[in-house]
Amino acid sequence: MIRNYSWDMLRAILLILAATLALPAFSAEDTQAGASDMEILRDKVRADKKFIVAENMDLSEEEAKGFWPVYEAYQADLHKLNERMAKVINEYALAYNKGALMDKTARKLIDEAIEIDVDEAKLKKSYVPKLSKVLPGVKVARYLQIENKLRAIVRYELASAIPLVY
Repeated sequence: MIRNYSWDMLRAILLILAATLALPAFSAEDTQAGASDMEILRDKVRADKKFIVAENMDLSEEEAKGFWPVYEAYQADLHKLNERMAKVINEYALAYNKGALMDKTARKLIDEAIEIDVDEAKLKKSYVPKLSKVLPGVKVARYLQIENKLRAIVRYELASAIPLVY
């Protein structure tokens, strides 16, 4: 189980991040200050997420030397996927704010969202051998569990913040 004190802290931050990703897209306002604030929040979430992972992995010094560079590379690749998903959310928000979503737009957004999910699974699969070179299998599994739990929180919050198609 993820240590509660650090898990609760990160959960709160992830909830805020998910809300900042979705809600501005569905409002009429889009300010430079809001974008700057979101970037500051993302940086804080990244730092807090790394802290949560560190607290819950119980890495030896040798494991840590190998793990953190792989972790950083994985996070950079995940960030690219997150940016793609943010673009899909933004496109949906623009269409949603104009009224009913057109079938062509809906299909395009569905295809892109599914492609992002597929790419995320491929990415995760591609990192298992890299992680396995620096960690025992149990710790690879633990890290992927932690990552999955954190991403599930963000997905849940995004799902609750983004209105259904009408």
